[in-house]
Amino acid sequence: MAMKRSILGSGYLSPGSAIVMLIAAVSTVVVLVWPIEKRQGLEFWTFSKTHSQMYAEQLKTWNAQADAEGAHPRVNLFVIDMTALVRRTLSSFWADTPVADMIEVEGNTIGRYVAGPLEDVGFVDLTDLLQEEGIYDLVNPPSFSLWTSRGRVFGLPHDVHPVMLCYRADIVEEAGIDVSEIETWDDFARVLAPLIKDLDGDGRPDRYLLNTWYTNTEWIEPLMLQAGGGTFDESGELIVASKANALVISTIIHWCFGEGRIAIDAPEFSPAANHLKIEGRVVASLMPDWLASTWKNDMPQLSGKLKLMPLPAWEPGGRRTSVYGGTMIAIPKSTKNFDEAWAFVKHLYLSEELAEELYRTTNIITPVRRYWDSDYFNEPDPYFQGQAPGAMYIALAPDVPPRTSSPFRPLAMTRIGEAINDLRKYAQANDIYEVDGLMPEALRLLEEAERRVRAEMSRNVFLTEVTP
Repeated sequence: MAMKRSILGSGYLSPGSAIVMLIAAVSTVVVLVWPIEKRQGLEFWTFSKTHSQMYAEQLKTWNAQADAEGAHPRVNLFVIDMTALVRRTLSSFWADTPVADMIEVEGNTIGRYVAGPLEDVGFVDLTDLLQEEGIYDLVNPPSFSLWTSRGRVFGLPHDVHPVMLCYRADIVEEAGIDVSEIETWDDFARVLAPLIKDLDGDGRPDRYLLNTWYTNTEWIEPLMLQAGGGTFDESGELIVASKANALVISTIIHWCFGEGRIAIDAPEFSPAANHLKIEGRVVASLMPDWLASTWKNDMPQLSGKLKLMPLPAWEPGGRRTSVYGGTMIAIPKSTKNFDEAWAFVKHLYLSEELAEELYRTTNIITPVRRYWDSDYFNEPDPYFQGQAPGAMYIALAPDVPPRTSSPFRPLAMTRIGEAINDLRKYAQANDIYEVDGLMPEALRLLEEAERRVRAEMSRNVFLTEVTP
């Protein structure tokens, strides 16, 4: 069948192609003539819908003042998917594409922003301003560590996120166990051992003491930090093969296998695992402040059955907390309104109103120390049998361990995860599950993991200038 000649050239178009071209032409005209309203003022991007809801009143106050007095520009807040936010922000750094005036950054992504030479980091270096304006003295000092690269700070921290131990007080107290006898992780396993039980009569234990599993490295990392290990120290030195890390991963294998097993695979954010917790098959869990709110929403059945306590230490007199998660607010260098953006950042993040909203909405304690004596942090919480979680987390906040912003941290954690799995294979092949027996092999595997990380770091010409 003959085809009609296109008026746009010497070739021929099918009817479908002609329709597509017609739609494209009409769309082009519409884009050119359609009146598009442009928002006036500053743009603020966040990845969290919860954050945006908490900021509503602060934004309302700020924008009302902007409209009435014109003393500062309005702020327009946008919630953007995490992946899209990271890509758009990095695109701005590399290709000078449009970006917001203020951006909230999640802790697991910070390494991507500070990779390369310091002068190429796309966020404003706030170090001197924080010192000049006394903000260092206002904010919990360890909370800056994750947002610091090579001694320079690129954002204001949103939180602290200390970690405590949440335990089934109903089960523990019914058994007549006194948790004040627990100072170390060894004490934890010994004192609570009677609670490991066969609940269904099949001859196998159904209830275990802890929900930390050997495959879940994101929850093992806080334990390594608590012990003084991790991936990089405060001076930027790689510490994958530290004795602290070897102790932790040996203990994790001991907890998960053999006659001394005390752990169960019941991860967070899993409906099946939540069911195990509700049934009483998990006695205790690591709990950063933000997770308390998640449990309240997801497992209201546990209200009045739980209590919190400091983490058991790795040695007598050792650190009784750790840290997990985090957010900062940063200002891209490309903003044309730095003074106004910085004023809003301080108005939002340093405000008492936000500190209270943050805690009441999400159980997150503020890093701004002058609000730590506020009454709402001392209010009893029925979910935790009348304890005051806010005050308890605040007591531990100054002792949270420092963290690294290195772009090589994810690589290092991957290699540590492989070492843990290899240690599990070694333990099962040799029927060795005691910590002392596993330590030599754990150190050997971590030394190999560190060697591999160093080799991969040396090959990455774009990141070799980075020292956290």
